[in-house]
Amino acid sequence: MQLASFFSLQLPAKARFFLLFSVSYLIGGWVTSVWMTGSWITGSWHSVAAVLPEQSIDLLYHRYDQDGQLIDGPAILIRKNLGNTVSVSGEYLVDTVSGASIDVIATASEYTEERTETSVGIDYLVGKSILSFAYVNSTENDFDAESIHLNVSQDLFGDLTTLTMGYSQAWDTIGRVNDDFEEEADRRHFRLGLSQVITKNMLVNLDVETITDEGFLNNAYRQVRFVSDSARGYDYQFERYPHTRTSNAFSLRSLYYLPYRASIKGEYRFFSDTWGIQANQFEIAYLHPLFEHWLMEFRYRHYSQSKADFYQDLFPFENAQNFLARDKELSTYKNQTFGFGIGYEFNSLLDGYIEKGSVNLLLDYIDFTYDDFRDVTREGFVAGQEPLYSFDAWVTRLFVRFEY
Repeated sequence: MQLASFFSLQLPAKARFFLLFSVSYLIGGWVTSVWMTGSWITGSWHSVAAVLPEQSIDLLYHRYDQDGQLIDGPAILIRKNLGNTVSVSGEYLVDTVSGASIDVIATASEYTEERTETSVGIDYLVGKSILSFAYVNSTENDFDAESIHLNVSQDLFGDLTTLTMGYSQAWDTIGRVNDDFEEEADRRHFRLGLSQVITKNMLVNLDVETITDEGFLNNAYRQVRFVSDSARGYDYQFERYPHTRTSNAFSLRSLYYLPYRASIKGEYRFFSDTWGIQANQFEIAYLHPLFEHWLMEFRYRHYSQSKADFYQDLFPFENAQNFLARDKELSTYKNQTFGFGIGYEFNSLLDGYIEKGSVNLLLDYIDFTYDDFRDVTREGFVAGQEPLYSFDAWVTRLFVRFEY
């Protein structure tokens, strides 16, 4: 099963978000303390000064536990500065998937698989600009992905304004286990961002993104159901998606530092695409220092989206329309995330070889509710009248950083 495509935007699918973490870390122009979406310590905020990232060794264990499916694995990223103008980095990540989501359970059996990802990146500091490049390769038994990422960050107006521009290109090869099926997809991602210091305590970010996809864009295994004369009242056929998709996203973030070393963050994000999906996301987070070396974060996020034009839970007959989808991520749904994080910062270790570091633990509880996707594993119901599906998930991240 395909674990991830770098540019997929809907959250609930497998490990797609782990790619986002590592790549955003590598391509520069971002201040990140972990590879996670959301924020920790500084979160996903544009740098307001053209400086290279700190030399570091970062270790991560991630775990995503949802109804019937577990995704977990380790990751390591090493960053080394070469003089005062160049920073190079390399990352290795492993995802192990066991169990199955409801999409798979309905038409197949549970499975176990592994995805490995490697990436390399380089940042070059020239004046008040940072030029960044990264290459990422991801491999699993039925899905291979390669991508390149370019980013430019420029400080302006006395370092109070930072302009960022980025471009990414991805090439996916999609297969099926025990089958000679093979298809391809190409993806392009354009990014433009502006960060502005409003006051000594307030920072605002504005980001605009456009993503274009072309090729085989659906899951090679997922099927739709249609009304039939069978005993259960329906049968299945493979999904069929358009071969092109254009997505646009807009986000506005604000970070305000409070007098007692705490901070509060707010974010709004809007997403729309040519498949008819529109999504809104709101997030608020509060960071609070605890004693000298401890820091806590509390976070709430709400996400909602409309369905794709060609999505239905139950089609009236086979080949009812040109394009067919029953992926729950293309349905009408919403989710809420309640997050908590705690971190400890430490000073010099090993006679100064480690200048400083931190240990961070982040927990997210996510509740998903679907408005037009039904739980076909529930028996005793007429086709199309099964209970609507819902589930919850826990996301755990343990992150350790050593700066040297």
